[in-house]
Amino acid sequence: MSRIEGKIAVITGASAGIGAAVARELNAAGAKLVLTARRQSRLDALAAELSGDVATLAADVTAPTTAERLLSLAKERFGTPDFLVNNAGILRVGPLETFEFGALEAMVATNYTAVVRTSYVFARAMKAAGSGVIVNLSSIGASITAPGSGVYGGLKRAVEMFTDALRIELVGTGVRAGFVAPGTTATEIFDDMKARGQPAWDSYVRPLQPEDIARAVHFMLDQPSHAIVPRLHVYAAGDAY
Repeated sequence: MSRIEGKIAVITGASAGIGAAVARELNAAGAKLVLTARRQSRLDALAAELSGDVATLAADVTAPTTAERLLSLAKERFGTPDFLVNNAGILRVGPLETFEFGALEAMVATNYTAVVRTSYVFARAMKAAGSGVIVNLSSIGASITAPGSGVYGGLKRAVEMFTDALRIELVGTGVRAGFVAPGTTATEIFDDMKARGQPAWDSYVRPLQPEDIARAVHFMLDQPSHAIVPRLHVYAAGDAY
């Protein structure tokens, strides 16, 4: 029997792309799901195609109350979560002359602050329960130093350092933490670049598909309690860094 079957998994940014693919992957493995994203219609459509137990919460992951609301929903519907997948993220790039400070605030809030807050809220509950796994989504961007993408890459590198520190802090508690760093993946994350007439990164290489990353997340979650995969990089074959 899969170690996923019957477990409770919470996924942020679940309405599209990697988050939706992770939901489908874990649903197929028998998990009970709690899904959150901003778009209720997208969540409803995804929940309708999934089998088994699925709960949804339309919310902004950057809101200070969202993490607690997610935890409360999971407990009310199913029990203390076994898995947390922090997937929600946005990408904004641009040269120093035109980079918008609003984009800076949005990326810090979504790509870092929300990840830390949600990780802490769920880690406390998991620690009290004596088990759990947290998977945070990083990016190939954490390993690339390129003009115009320093904010995004810097935040993803910060997520990796935070996740490593959290993993070490949780040693001996039964709770594990790790990150998956996708390479170029065909998702809506590039929509802002395309809307601005910028060549999106997925135009340079044959990109990964969200399902490729979902399988990596599944692999991390499916490890026995005495093992952990702390870092997993899945890059497109054409990615160079």
